Amino acid sequence: MVDDWAWVRTAIAVADVVVFVYFVALNSSYLGLLLLAAAEFFRHLRRVPFNGLEDLFRSPLTQPVSVLMPAFNEGASIVPAVQAMMALRYPRFEIVVIDDGSTDDTFARLEREFDLVQVPRVVPDEVPFHGAVISVHVARANPDGLIVVRKANGGKADALNVGINLSRHPLVCMADADSVLDPEALLSVVKPFADDPLEVAAVGGVVRIANGCAVVGGRVVDVRMPRQWLVRMQIVEYLRAFLMGRTGWSRLGGLVVISGAFGMFRRDLLAEVGGMAHDTIGEDAELVVRLHHHLRERGRPYRVIFVAEPVSWSEAPATMCVLGRQRTRWHRGIAEILRTHSGMLLRPRYGRIGMVALPYYVVFELLAPFVELSALVLVPAGLLVDAIDLDFAWRFALVAYGYGLLVSVAALLLEEVSFHRYPRWDDLGRGFLAATLENVGYRQALAYFQARGAWQAWRNKKRVWGAMPRQGFDTVRSP
Repeated sequence: MVDDWAWVRTAIAVADVVVFVYFVALNSSYLGLLLLAAAEFFRHLRRVPFNGLEDLFRSPLTQPVSVLMPAFNEGASIVPAVQAMMALRYPRFEIVVIDDGSTDDTFARLEREFDLVQVPRVVPDEVPFHGAVISVHVARANPDGLIVVRKANGGKADALNVGINLSRHPLVCMADADSVLDPEALLSVVKPFADDPLEVAAVGGVVRIANGCAVVGGRVVDVRMPRQWLVRMQIVEYLRAFLMGRTGWSRLGGLVVISGAFGMFRRDLLAEVGGMAHDTIGEDAELVVRLHHHLRERGRPYRVIFVAEPVSWSEAPATMCVLGRQRTRWHRGIAEILRTHSGMLLRPRYGRIGMVALPYYVVFELLAPFVELSALVLVPAGLLVDAIDLDFAWRFALVAYGYGLLVSVAALLLEEVSFHRYPRWDDLGRGFLAATLENVGYRQALAYFQARGAWQAWRNKKRVWGAMPRQGFDTVRSP
């Protein structure tokens, strides 16, 4: 008797093997990036005693920096964030806060804390922007150091373009208004520009999660693991993304993402490419890819670098609802960027970006959540119809989750050996436990959020940033 379901079992078995191979390749690529990152970190640690940051601080030739801080309803954290920026150890810099039509007390808090006064200043249109500028203010005691611009709401990209137009210095640092930077972060991220001022186009720095840490006077004074397991899992994820992914890609010369929470660019190149794009929700990463596109098209030598030492501390979502909106937005941004710059894919003229980095993002970033979700259906279905055996299912689980756990634990150990940001053993223990627990529920939820973001991009649904409520930094937790 002919088995009418034989073709179904065969199809499921083949699909399961394909997904199995995919997870082997995905986690192996993570491990390869981790090894590259480890080599870079050990090289960095050997150079720390001779990094010349003190010379850079004292040199009259060190380039001044404009720090741009777009803010929308950031009343809970805006004052400590600006205080941290003003206290950075750097010879000459200005802070430009762009209040993008906030409806809370963001501007009122700034006005009260820094004694702002309105000044008649014309905003140039070198880089296009849409939201009308309402007023420009400066701090009474430091008019050259702090500028606050109020404008009609136009989105983060529009706010940054206004900031670029107002910036007066050759280097522009973009930092989120809900972020706190380490004291020497600017010196560290400027170092590549000082070493190679002609070719370095952009430099990105590490973003870490501040939830659970004590912040006093705009400084992170006590680094602790937060209470919420949801945030702990995000910490592990950030370590993988920044320590492993971006450091590895930087070493390969294929870095295509610099976080909008902390990145520095040459102002002349920002003006040359037209500033931030308004037609994508992932404007920070799109800017980096557009810089690659622009400079490769013209055959100009350049470098985009990631440095692991400067740290920007940012508040992570504390609820699944807010996390879902964030990750949907992030993955939608990836889909839009890859669609916009699809002409670079597998084109030798774009070097490692076109031949390696962007294809990797298509296969292992854009499609990963769809493969993850399909695996949740295919493997149980394979067991149910006897298309695969239990031994294969166990091997699949080890590759998909056990291999991933190994990479996460290795990233935590690498962070501990290299930077020792979490000084307490119990915090490290919680980190290792979070790396285990993220495989049960958290990864699957992220895959759903990411798939939803890509689907929205492909359907050209209206872009919605979504509310991102903040709890603020200055909550010192008890032991």
